[in-house]
Amino acid sequence: MDYTISNFSYSLIYFFYGLAFFSMGLAIIIEGNRSADERLRLSLRPLAAFGFIHGIHEWMDMFEHSGMNLRSDDWWLIWNGIKIGLLAFSFISLAGFGFSLLNPNLNIRRLALLAPLALTGIWGFFIFFLSHQYSLSYSNYSIVDVWTRYSLGIPAAITASVGMVVQQRTFRKAGMAKFGRDALVASVAFAWYGIIGQIFTKPSRLWPSTIVNSELFLFWFNFPIQLLRTILAIIVSISVIRFMQAFETETQHQIESLQEMRMREAERREALRVELFKRVIAAQEAERQRIARELHDETGQTLTAIGLGLRGITSVFSKDPDKALVNLGKLEDLTAESIDELQRMISNLRPAHLDDLGLASAIRWYVGKIQKQFDLKFIFNVIGKEFSMPDPLSTAIYRMTQESITNIIKHASASNVIIELRYEEDQISLFVSDDGKGMKIDTKRDSWGLLGMSERTALFGGDFVLDSTPGNGVQIRVTIPFDGNEIKLNSELEEKFLMEGSIND
Repeated sequence: MDYTISNFSYSLIYFFYGLAFFSMGLAIIIEGNRSADERLRLSLRPLAAFGFIHGIHEWMDMFEHSGMNLRSDDWWLIWNGIKIGLLAFSFISLAGFGFSLLNPNLNIRRLALLAPLALTGIWGFFIFFLSHQYSLSYSNYSIVDVWTRYSLGIPAAITASVGMVVQQRTFRKAGMAKFGRDALVASVAFAWYGIIGQIFTKPSRLWPSTIVNSELFLFWFNFPIQLLRTILAIIVSISVIRFMQAFETETQHQIESLQEMRMREAERREALRVELFKRVIAAQEAERQRIARELHDETGQTLTAIGLGLRGITSVFSKDPDKALVNLGKLEDLTAESIDELQRMISNLRPAHLDDLGLASAIRWYVGKIQKQFDLKFIFNVIGKEFSMPDPLSTAIYRMTQESITNIIKHASASNVIIELRYEEDQISLFVSDDGKGMKIDTKRDSWGLLGMSERTALFGGDFVLDSTPGNGVQIRVTIPFDGNEIKLNSELEEKFLMEGSIND
């Protein structure tokens, strides 16, 4: 032992030595879980363990140099046994950190943890051999300490150094070169800590510590190896804490990316909303033109014929009453046909069944009418006890059923359709399935009918799910929450639908 360095100086060195690594472990515990990179997040845990345990080990050395007196051999064995255990376990944790960083995925990482266990096995075998050959004296304790640094400390520090180089490249690829430089500094410090700091150990009978040891280092450089270890520990600690600031930058980038995605999504939805609004307006105009044409071609001409017939009856009634009665009968038939035509048009605009009999009956009536007109077989099931609901909600579900059936007729080439209306305690669900040719899901963006159904569902705070693959038909499920008392509309969509006149159709 060199007596030119006072015990107080050694105590001060060991204090800062332990403080550097302990602070690093504490910083990792506080900040380490913020990384989005699971590999790095899991790798930092053994590094935190190394910092805590190695810091405590150095503080035990500090107490020794501060004048602590171990009163008996038993206390000496317990104290130094704890120190050796802490030193070995800290280096095993450091090796775990290095091997974790070196592996690209979690499965290989689990296998890589066998490497620290192999180092532990080699270290333990020598300790077992030594305990059976020599008594545990101070000189033999020095051998154990030196062997622990040779077999565990040097490989662990070198592995951590190489792992930090890998992490530096990861930071650089992610566009965070500043934090990559911090990782590179930590890599160099770990390499020096392992190669220089752990080769110059205390003197012992284990070669090469008989020659290359702390006394030789002090003779060459005129300061103790513990001071170099302390400086390297401080550099490692500062570098690790600095590159963990990348987690904050990473979080900010994620927030900015999410905000940008939300803006793009909002712009996309706004473009769709504008296009949908245009199409709704065009559809309304087309519907008005159709109604005007039907009124002109059917009802208007019939009313004109009735008017002309009544004039004719007026002129012939006094001359030929029998002919006038025949003409009145024809006009009566013509009036009945006109009334039927008006009822058909009114029913198409809004079925009376929806107001008089409820949603399930209106859908059943509509399905029956479609089944007569097209070669489709429908199965319509109502599950649960039907309850009354506000007009906007029942109208929306009815229109979505209409739209689903219209899409099936136009595009599906289906033979069978299953419709299920489910009444539950806190929600109502509509399920429509066909056995047609199906479609690719991404083509739903091109279907304004499906987009309108999705918008209607979102209006009532519900979920719209479309499932389909080519050749396997289309399945649509709409689920809308409803507590039986009131509905809560999405304010933004409500304004849009009200503007378009689409809530109550």
